[in-house]
Amino acid sequence: MARVTEPRDSGDPLRRYARSGRFQLGRPRNLTLATGPDRLIFVRALKPDSLDTGLWALDLRSGQERLLADPAALLDGQPETVPAAELRRRERMREWARGIVAYSTDAAARTAVFALSGRLFACDTGTGDSREIPVAGPCVDPQVDPGGGAVGYLAGRALRVVTLDGRVILELSDADPEISYGAAEFGAAEEMGRQHGFWWSPDGRQLLAARVNERGVASWWLGDPSDGAAEPVRQRYPFAGAGNPAVTLLLAGLDGVSTAVDSGGTLPYLMDARWDGAGPPLLTLQARDHRRREFRAVDPGSGATELLHADTDPAWLELTPGTPRWLPGGRLLRAAASAGTHRLFAGDEPLTPPGLQVLGVAGTGTGGQIVFSATTEPAEQHLYGCDPATGEVTPLTREPGVHTGTVNGTLLAITTETLDHDGTQVRVLDGGEPAATAGSLPQPAWAPQVTLLAAGQRELRTAVLFPSDGTRPPGPLPVLMAPYGGPTRQVMRARRLFYEPQWLADQGFAVIVADGRGSPARGPAWERAFHLDVATPALDDQVAALEHVLRQYPGELDPGRVGIRGWSFGGYLSALAVLRRPDVFHAAIAGAPVTDWRWYDSVATERYLGHPAEHPEAYHATSLLPLAAGLTRPLLLVHGLADDNVHPRHSLLLSRELLAAGREHELLLLPGTTHMVREPDTIEQLLRAHVRFFRRYLAAPRPTSA
Repeated sequence: MARVTEPRDSGDPLRRYARSGRFQLGRPRNLTLATGPDRLIFVRALKPDSLDTGLWALDLRSGQERLLADPAALLDGQPETVPAAELRRRERMREWARGIVAYSTDAAARTAVFALSGRLFACDTGTGDSREIPVAGPCVDPQVDPGGGAVGYLAGRALRVVTLDGRVILELSDADPEISYGAAEFGAAEEMGRQHGFWWSPDGRQLLAARVNERGVASWWLGDPSDGAAEPVRQRYPFAGAGNPAVTLLLAGLDGVSTAVDSGGTLPYLMDARWDGAGPPLLTLQARDHRRREFRAVDPGSGATELLHADTDPAWLELTPGTPRWLPGGRLLRAAASAGTHRLFAGDEPLTPPGLQVLGVAGTGTGGQIVFSATTEPAEQHLYGCDPATGEVTPLTREPGVHTGTVNGTLLAITTETLDHDGTQVRVLDGGEPAATAGSLPQPAWAPQVTLLAAGQRELRTAVLFPSDGTRPPGPLPVLMAPYGGPTRQVMRARRLFYEPQWLADQGFAVIVADGRGSPARGPAWERAFHLDVATPALDDQVAALEHVLRQYPGELDPGRVGIRGWSFGGYLSALAVLRRPDVFHAAIAGAPVTDWRWYDSVATERYLGHPAEHPEAYHATSLLPLAAGLTRPLLLVHGLADDNVHPRHSLLLSRELLAAGREHELLLLPGTTHMVREPDTIEQLLRAHVRFFRRYLAAPRPTSA
């Protein structure tokens, strides 16, 4: 169990940034719309500069917000103690906050349940009355049944169901310590976007539950050398090319009768499951090589499955969030690539036009209208409505920015963020008419000044930031490139993405954040440019974006002083930049880099590079280790010693190769730090270390004496 400690207090802007989860936690999130009475339920920080998060409700009739559950009050002022399993779950979800970070409601949203310090609580969302449900052992990921009478939760490696008075009515467990029930395995939570391993039936009488056997999965150890009393932790980790967990499903009745689900047995990845009352349970299964996917319906009585649809792709298939799902009348809503576009289909009938890239489905509203997110501009995300009967598609948002939605019947909550405003605004519409709004808590933030460009022939979406007024030094500026540069992330019209780049710019740099091939929202062909090579397209596009910006601002930037920094894939890309292109990049900071893809997880790595036994050349060509002897530029490697996603082994392996080749470099190891770097003091000091490094190696050359 980890005990939460308070960071140091200060009025320093960077420290406030670190304390508030990078100015993110004052935003309403995890939205649920309830009807009768109408209200919006969400989680949000208690104060603008606090990591402590509570459960809130917005009354849609009066427009008044109300704090339903305060974690400090529920814990009687005692510090929160987070179970290790919950910490791992939050790491997979990239969850910054503490307190009430997630919750589950019944179908009417009258009861919300949540875990706090490993204890189980239930809250009446109408009155705000909360009470503890007595359960044995740490409670993780509680999910209340649709009727609000029972709660399923993870208890160690078991899945347990209790009534609201704590009486155990079902437990799924196994004496084998390698078998667990109800949890999302590492690859599902980290790479597939599936955070749960059990799903309630609409009538609350059954659970669809995953059984995960990790016996065939390799392992490594995580430890903290700074704490001599702490024992290392063994982690089962599915390396590329090695064994994966065996995931099967069963239907568990509250009457004690369990039935195995026959999913066909050929596709090992359970990408998603849905059981929402519109039809029988839906499974999304995928092959290990990601080139075949099946949508199957489950018979809740027999466990037999019926193949509804199958897709294939010569490279790989991606799952669109919110799909598949049943439409009124029994048709299957799914997403697939067609005409160079990610499109929605009802059965085999296309619903969305070519050119409109579908990003996800929020749900279906009154009359069966499909509410989905999509874009024609990669830097934006908009909401649309589609009538499945006529195929008519209607824009629901138009303001430049990023818009997401939550829908329930006639109610639609639209969350909007832009480049012009801090935080987010949530607008709730009832039948298309404004009902109420919820906003972010005011943050003591600085305002990023962002210029968006379409760089080069590929029109790479690129953000450029200069020092704010009064902070710009004289002469051409040194350049910092700050990419992620890989799949799943992109440059967008959202201020939250640019607080850190602006702070760096204000230290005397021009900062460039550029997308490249492989990023989302530009269609299947753009994404599949990474097939069997995640290195060359990513690096070439960073160089192209830099060259475009240099031409755009002649004389203002110094092409002889270019640094690059990044984390995770961005860390890999940064190290790759100085190893392959020292003629362009003069210093790099590589945070938590994947240095050899053989030691990253199977789900993500094999999607892009294939199986290492079938494509060894792809792994060799993208590894940083063979390039180590050629390092000629300053390189700082940074890695958290508690990183269970990109293990610290990656940076240590590259450091070993650099030492063997006699290449100077710097290595900064962060005790107790995971992949997401959540400790406020570490965030602050790490950013200051970045500035010191780049100032040292990108300083303006001294003029030669006459």
